[in-house]
Amino acid sequence: MNEKDLEQSNTENIVKQKLQIPYAVLCELTHRCPLSCPYCSNPVELEMKSKEIDTETWKKALSESVKIGILQAHFSGGEPTARKDLEELIQHASSIGLYTNLITSGVLVTEERLKKFYDAGLDHVQVSIQDTDPDNSEKIAGYKGHAKKLHTCGLIRKVGLPLTVNAVMHRQNLHNLKEMIDLAVELDAERLEVAQVQYYGWALKNQTAFLPTKEQLDNATEIVEEARIRLKGILAIDYVVPDYYAKRPKSCMGGWGRQFLNITPAGKVLPCHAAESLNFLEFDNIKDKPLSWIWEHSESFNRFRGTSWMPEPCQSCDRKEIDWGGCRCQAFALTGNENATDPTCEFSPYRNVLDEPLSKVGTEEIPEFIYRKINVRKPIIGVGHNSNKSLKS
Repeated sequence: MNEKDLEQSNTENIVKQKLQIPYAVLCELTHRCPLSCPYCSNPVELEMKSKEIDTETWKKALSESVKIGILQAHFSGGEPTARKDLEELIQHASSIGLYTNLITSGVLVTEERLKKFYDAGLDHVQVSIQDTDPDNSEKIAGYKGHAKKLHTCGLIRKVGLPLTVNAVMHRQNLHNLKEMIDLAVELDAERLEVAQVQYYGWALKNQTAFLPTKEQLDNATEIVEEARIRLKGILAIDYVVPDYYAKRPKSCMGGWGRQFLNITPAGKVLPCHAAESLNFLEFDNIKDKPLSWIWEHSESFNRFRGTSWMPEPCQSCDRKEIDWGGCRCQAFALTGNENATDPTCEFSPYRNVLDEPLSKVGTEEIPEFIYRKINVRKPIIGVGHNSNKSLKS
């Protein structure tokens, strides 16, 4: 073995020693969706239906997930119920021992199909609700579906499935946070995700429309903390804040390539759902490489795995194995630097890039939304206009 091969072998051994077993795979079955949410976590370049991998390829990916130790399969999109083979995929995942979770808008789901999901072995459903105010909810979603969402939540509980409500909160709906918590209780949800918008992809395009004021954020934190105490044993509340206001970055996905992987509708395997925004990386496809090889050996998964890639001040920081340098997608989007310390860290040399967006909060007219484009049905007309002046903060 020559010196170069020995060095490569040693590097691979180090990676294997530190390599963890991922606990979950996010299966983005399609980017098709009747909603047009302007904070959608799908990439700006959406995959067309013609590029979606077929049923057998998805089943192969799920089987390979179990082989590398994955315990959970989350079926997402777009809108995963737009796939006619969803029952078959749930049944396959359940039969090989995976915990199965459906992440849906709820607007295409019938009671009959929910029963089929239940019989196939589905363990849990998560439904997104844009606001408690129907008009604002439909304005944000770009689709007239608020009543249908609430009806679907009732059907989910009727067939005996656990329910999580996903409430993406921001400048234009935080005034209804208390009502959102009450709604989750009314819908008999076990869990509520109060997830503030995270700014990459479509949300970055709508940054000014969504970024809350510091006062809104502080008030939301107080509301959540009070509700957690009051509703202990009734409703579990997860709370994710917009880290533009933070002093330290979040531990994005528990660290790059450490706990999680994502498979796109076209079969590309990513370390996180937003990773395609890192246009300097190439992502291997489940159609071409085994999942175990991609997890262990692919350049994209090893690019930011561990701490050796980190610049200063991360390299000398005692939190480097806590926050892992922060969000790679956010750092690149805001700085254009592949290795940049996440600007949301108070010690980042790029911290000043947050000055401009934060200076606009509450001082400018709320702009019209830029909606994501691929739909199962067309969005409602006129939803992009800022007609509700009371939403301005």
